[in-house]
Amino acid sequence: MSNPPTPPTPTHRAKSRMSRRGVIGAAGAVAVGAALTPVVFAATEPDTSGASGSADTGTTTEQFPATRAQAADGTGAATAAFPISYVGLRWAGEQDGTAIKLADGAWQDVVGGCASAAADDGTLGTALVAAGDVTAYEVKASSGVTDVRSLAIDTTDGKKRDCEVPSDPTRVRGVEYLSRAAWGADESKRFKADGTENTPTAYYPAQVLTVHHTDTVNDDPDPAATVRAIYEYHAITNDWGDIGYHFLIDEAGRIYEGRYSGDDGIPAHDADGKVVTAFHTGGFNSGNLGIALLGTLIDQGPTAAAKRSLTRLISVLTRFHGLDPQAKVTYTNPVNGVKKDVTTVGGHRDWMATDCPGATMYALLDEVRAAAAKR
Repeated sequence: MSNPPTPPTPTHRAKSRMSRRGVIGAAGAVAVGAALTPVVFAATEPDTSGASGSADTGTTTEQFPATRAQAADGTGAATAAFPISYVGLRWAGEQDGTAIKLADGAWQDVVGGCASAAADDGTLGTALVAAGDVTAYEVKASSGVTDVRSLAIDTTDGKKRDCEVPSDPTRVRGVEYLSRAAWGADESKRFKADGTENTPTAYYPAQVLTVHHTDTVNDDPDPAATVRAIYEYHAITNDWGDIGYHFLIDEAGRIYEGRYSGDDGIPAHDADGKVVTAFHTGGFNSGNLGIALLGTLIDQGPTAAAKRSLTRLISVLTRFHGLDPQAKVTYTNPVNGVKKDVTTVGGHRDWMATDCPGATMYALLDEVRAAAAKR
């Protein structure tokens, strides 16, 4: 696989002060199995120097294109008034029962991917199809498919909007990641028209970690734009109120903060160290931390950089929660008591019928677990 073009890394550096998102880095002395306490997550003093950002928040103003989207119901032709980056599809029925034609191209069979198995509301098919900036597409479905919906998404050419991005690098136990603001998350998408949060946050102790792939393009020239497309697709098309994963990793090894977890804790957690419930493994989401590798990893594996970041992130999170990456455990859903025997760190397919995280990535999980346990 050729190396993807590397988007510029945000430079959010000002006076060196630890933000609340970097606090977990001070918890390096927490031993495996040690109890987590609120003091581990306590916020430090904000940067009030005013250098490279707001005097009150320690942020820098950056601009991101606003995501544009246009929905269509049913099969047939659809157009958009903007270049389409991705088409999000959702349907009820057979996972392989739909097809899409982009502009005047050939028909492509669409198979429900990772998000299909993540749904727990009876929907069997969802997919995010790279559209290459066309302005028209057509959808068809087999006789056993109903309730087809599609969403044309543009995450690159919309009107620029301002985001307040942390001036200092954000880290998890020394592992740098891009905050939601740093990849351009539009927080208004988490809310309904009446101002209420679409999916209110809920938190439970971490029991397991699940690895996914996003079923999106490989050699991605703009992974942050793809993350914004996944956010739109999950939050709006799938009506999950937010992105379904806790963390995402691109081919250059950059880690992205996923689902919103509040303003007082570390990414994916509340201030007491509990994990926010996301939407990535339907029926088994609470207490299950989801990490998604950007791309399609069926016939090829992750890049070396992505694999290193995945291993390091798993090591950090399992150590922090006192979990053994290689252990066989019984997961118990804290909401309904449903149990399942799994490995602490597993693949999506360990939970339900899906090819996620791709055959090649799944075959590497033993190696990743062993490496994470040794770090």
